[in-house]
Amino acid sequence: MTESEYIRPADIERRSFGIIAAELGDREIPPEERPIVMRCIHTTADFDYAENLYFSPGAVSRAKALLRSGTLIVTDTNMALSGINKPALARHRCEAVCFMADQETAAAAKAQDITRAAASVDKAASLGRELIYVCGNAPTALLRICGHHESGSFTPSLVIGMPVGFVNVVQSKERLIASGIPCIVARGRKGGSNVAAAVINALLYELDAESGVRR
Repeated sequence: MTESEYIRPADIERRSFGIIAAELGDREIPPEERPIVMRCIHTTADFDYAENLYFSPGAVSRAKALLRSGTLIVTDTNMALSGINKPALARHRCEAVCFMADQETAAAAKAQDITRAAASVDKAASLGRELIYVCGNAPTALLRICGHHESGSFTPSLVIGMPVGFVNVVQSKERLIASGIPCIVARGRKGGSNVAAAVINALLYELDAESGVRR
């Protein structure tokens, strides 16, 4: 590879976002939502996210306030956990965890005949802490969150609802939206752990920009 063929990673990202902005054209996207929409498109090369991302009223402001406060983030997969930018997390004193591989989670799931994703929600609920729940894979996690909310036993401060697939995926997302829990959701079948992580990263990077931090 010649020197003229080499493009620095930062330049690739910058050029990619320029292409995305150009292709979005004059499509109306609220300014506070635009960085999240664009990063989801950047992650997937799928412009459907310009249409299918749902933001509950005040969700972006709420998310930023939580991240500024050093909130706990719980993910439904280790893949989503690994996709969240750790230096950005550290800069904002946030912690991210996943309970899916815990022996305690596995035992609870087996004892109750529920999925590990649902048991992970129960474990998060038992912490008694303010947190953001990031769901990129398991609709059963969203359904469990809604069940806790409806019973009054636990409500996350914010939910990132991005399960992908065919079984209970659309239904779980629509139930989350209808619940009134503050949320950012990829409506329809699309989503994934990478998209869920991208939403958190977009928010962290916006906080970096507001603080004058250069990545």
